[in-house]
Amino acid sequence: MRREAEARETVVAAMRELSASGLNRGASGNVSLRFGEAMLISPSATPPSELTPDLVAKMDLARDDGAFEGPRPPSTEWRFHRDILRSRPDANAVVHTHSPYATVLAILRREIPAVHYMIAGFGGSTIRCADYATFGTAELSAHALVALEGRNGCLLANHGSITLAPTMARALWLAVELETLAFQYQQALMIGEPVILSDAAIAEAAAKFANYGRR
Repeated sequence: MRREAEARETVVAAMRELSASGLNRGASGNVSLRFGEAMLISPSATPPSELTPDLVAKMDLARDDGAFEGPRPPSTEWRFHRDILRSRPDANAVVHTHSPYATVLAILRREIPAVHYMIAGFGGSTIRCADYATFGTAELSAHALVALEGRNGCLLANHGSITLAPTMARALWLAVELETLAFQYQQALMIGEPVILSDAAIAEAAAKFANYGRR
C-alpha cells in the first residue's frame, strides 16, 4: 500500500508543479500515472491547492465503462489518458496542460516545426496538432493517438497539449519544453520567417538526448 500512496503523492505533486509553473491555471489540465494494470489520475474540477492523495481517482486500464475508485470522479479527459497508456507501453505518465503559448498555436491549429534542436526530445522534427473534437470524447482520444504516433507530445486543436514519458518527472519536463518551443516559435514569427532545421540536424540532436533532461 505504501507504493500506491507514493504514486498518489506523485500525481498530487505533478498537478501542483504545473500550477506553480503557470502551465495550468485553476482546475485546468490533468495528469495520470500507470500503476500496475490501473492508472491513477487527477480528479475532475479540483484545483491543485485542494488536491490530496486520497482524492486521486484509480481506474482499471482494461475497462471501457469509466468505472473508478475514489471519492471524486476522474478528469473528464480520462479516455485519452487510458488510451495512451494502453497503446504506449513506453509511457507510464501522461501530462495534459492548457499552457498559454502551446494553446495559442493549438487555436491556430498549427504544428510546431523544427525551430530549435530541443524538438528532438519529442521523437521527431515536428510537434503535431491533433484534429479538434469535444473534450472528454472518444473522438478526441483517437485524434490524439494519431498525432502522438512516434512522438512524446502533441497539441490538441483549440484545446492545449499532451506530453508522455516513462516517468512523471520526464513528462513534466517535456511539458515545459513544449511550452518553451511554442513561445520561441511565436516570437520568431513576429519578427520574420523562422529558419527550420533539417531532418538530419534533428536526428543528430536526437542521438544526444538519451540521457538528457529529467528522468
